[in-house]
Amino acid sequence: MEIANSKAAGELLNWGDVQKMKYSWSVACEAMRLLPPSLGTFREATTDFVYEGHLIPKGMKHPHSTHKNPECFPNPEKFDPSRFEGQGPPPFAFVPFGGGPRMCPSKEYARLKILVFMHNVVTKYKWDKVFPDEKFIWTPVLLPTKGLPIKLFPHNKSK
Repeated sequence: MEIANSKAAGELLNWGDVQKMKYSWSVACEAMRLLPPSLGTFREATTDFVYEGHLIPKGMKHPHSTHKNPECFPNPEKFDPSRFEGQGPPPFAFVPFGGGPRMCPSKEYARLKILVFMHNVVTKYKWDKVFPDEKFIWTPVLLPTKGLPIKLFPHNKSK
């Protein structure tokens, strides 16, 4: 809201604004930690090996298992954007875009789009769930049972 309040009516975000959106990016990262944008890269360990004292078994494929590991993310089921403040999680514990030399080349583009989208939705609309008590099921990803329809209402702004 600080960025929105610094803008004139109709003035768009600029690169400097996006760089200041650190808490918004922490919120987006925490959402991706709980539900990664991809189910995995499906690279497979071809042999058993030990990395920093951890056994990686032959056939291991799921890179997001660290996202719910309490050693990397205490109380892993809790939504807590503060996990990404400061130094953030340990290297390679958070991998929604992969990591290393084969990291998704569009990570920064995705970051830009996510932050601009979040800024516009938060500053221009309020929303209500159509079904406030809607349940969610795992199928193997978390899905709302009724599709999570929402009602959008524009904010009444004096600007």
